[in-house]
Amino acid sequence: MSTDAIKLLQGRYCNSLTEYSRFVTREVYIGDVPMGANNPIRIQSMTTTDTMDTIGTVEQSIRMIEAGCEYIRITAPSIKEAQNLAEIKKQLRQRGYTAPLVADIHFTPNAAEVAARIVEKVRVNPGNYADKKKFDQLDYTDLEYQAELERINQKFAPLVKICKEYGTAMRIGTNHGSLSDRIMSRYGDTPQGMVESAMEFMRMCEALNYYNLVISMKSSNPQVMVQAYRLLVETMVAEGMNYPLHLGVTEAGDGEDGRIKSAVGIGTLLEDGLGDTVRVSLTEEPEAEAPVAIALVNRYVKRSEEVRAKSEEISAPRTLHPAPQTHNPYEYKKRETYEANAFIGGHMVPRVVIDLSKSNLKAPSVLNDAGYMYSPLLDKYNMAEQSVDFVYLADELPSFTLPGNLKQLYNYSTWQKLANKTLCHPVFTLQEYVGDVDRSSSLNLVILKPTDIDTEAFGLLPLNNTLVFILEIDALNGMCDQRSFFFKMEDLGLDVPVIIKRGYSFNNEEAKKVSPTGGDLEGATTLLQLYAATDLGALLVDGFGDGIWIDAPQLPANIITSTAFGILQATRSRISKTEYISCPSCGRTLFDLMETTQMIRSRTSHLKGLKIGIMGCIVNGPGEMADADYGYVGSGPGKVTLYRGKEAVKKNITSDNALDELIGIIREDGNWIEVE
Repeated sequence: MSTDAIKLLQGRYCNSLTEYSRFVTREVYIGDVPMGANNPIRIQSMTTTDTMDTIGTVEQSIRMIEAGCEYIRITAPSIKEAQNLAEIKKQLRQRGYTAPLVADIHFTPNAAEVAARIVEKVRVNPGNYADKKKFDQLDYTDLEYQAELERINQKFAPLVKICKEYGTAMRIGTNHGSLSDRIMSRYGDTPQGMVESAMEFMRMCEALNYYNLVISMKSSNPQVMVQAYRLLVETMVAEGMNYPLHLGVTEAGDGEDGRIKSAVGIGTLLEDGLGDTVRVSLTEEPEAEAPVAIALVNRYVKRSEEVRAKSEEISAPRTLHPAPQTHNPYEYKKRETYEANAFIGGHMVPRVVIDLSKSNLKAPSVLNDAGYMYSPLLDKYNMAEQSVDFVYLADELPSFTLPGNLKQLYNYSTWQKLANKTLCHPVFTLQEYVGDVDRSSSLNLVILKPTDIDTEAFGLLPLNNTLVFILEIDALNGMCDQRSFFFKMEDLGLDVPVIIKRGYSFNNEEAKKVSPTGGDLEGATTLLQLYAATDLGALLVDGFGDGIWIDAPQLPANIITSTAFGILQATRSRISKTEYISCPSCGRTLFDLMETTQMIRSRTSHLKGLKIGIMGCIVNGPGEMADADYGYVGSGPGKVTLYRGKEAVKKNITSDNALDELIGIIREDGNWIEVE
């Protein structure tokens, strides 16, 4: 994309890149719970029961509603399930629950047409609704391509007319992994292909004067997902559309991984002011999803209140710092920096800093939480896959010898007094660094606030390739302020590496709301995962940041370490473990996804860098796994099909033997590592 094109696109997908401002979309009614415009960001989830199990689906729907879901999505893979939605709806209404129902449709236009007469909204996937995916590379002329669109329109138009007649809303839900062969052949496996897949169906709707639409761009890769939503909004605006957005990272997984990956994608877009409804897809019970989604969304309720209060105080409009012309929000490009001390910046992976200054520094075991396992018997350290790069010790001196590859950070006044400065580096305030001080010949770190870049002292900084900035903030809207700092750095032509530092403290009452057990520690851990993944992940997916430093004094160091590496993994910035692309289950699922995911994880979690897709059925099969290396997909009761990439290599094997067979395939490919 040319610089002129980038300049034209600046700000078209959001109101501001450097200040929170919600992008207002058109209002769409889904039953009596409207979405978009100035309505609250809505929370939703999807049932995992068999849709023909009426009582089970009703009971699960009630648990979801009581957990905070405002819309309930239910799969309808065939006409019989679509018809049974009427009985599910009837029983819910009889019990006093009025949440709108959404029918989830794949492949079956006839089921969609039945469901649209019953529920308040239907979801269709343009990649497999009257289209096909066989991984064929097709070569269309423009005329042939248009003929295919006409064919699809004939299949799709009846559903649109039914939705118009019954006042039913529709979500056009593109999925990165299920783009049709037609789209893949013309646009490739790209965000642009995802956007065009949806836009084709949106244009068909508008040609029929149907506008009750919600749009989504889901991917298991948060970076792809963010780029696709941004490009979708820019494309919609260019064509005079402003439909509400349904946000979600598909197949995010479970536990820490699922929460962090979801927050990176959803949180980044919420920071942009985008999003009208949120579904967090976890391989857990669906009622566990709502508290996570609510915690993500609530930050922006507070943000909106702050913005309103600020606008009332300030009569004159604020001058916002525009993004530099070289910033392209639709493609990933790491910010160019020099390499300091052959360790941080440049082409190096982002570094991790952890604060151990308040820990007991009398025994080597304190470093276990930082990924350095000390063996008293051998008197040596063993590095874990998630080993931090810097420990900040402030003014405290350890009583033991540290590992020979672990860099230590000290406040300048303490560093200056060290007799042995090997692997020890000073941390300066801005005022200290511009004064008459001793500086390290290898690495000097200077703590800054985002506003420091506008000060006289910043202009006096002596620049050389030993300098690294620590960009520190703990404000609610800190990500926007930090992003603005990076834009200003680019305008000034500064290529200094930057470590992003964020500080967090948690209210116990808020923490308990996201804790399945009601525990303070568990809840605070979840909030850290969500908030830090949003604040740091939103910068990393745009290529900003050469290191991260999470400061959360309420939480143990091992949780902070794990969260930091989880964020780097989710943003594809630094790979330190196996990645699981596991769907959240639904009524199509052919085995217990939670149990199966844990079983596969227990035997493969040591395979660093490998991506394993775990899917309940073929709808979320090889295409949905997108870039997984291997796949474990339900193909029938008690049956599993195993994939190498998108190729089915063992079909319909018994689930009892499937994991051993999967490990056998990984061994054959030379990707298996024995556990030490």
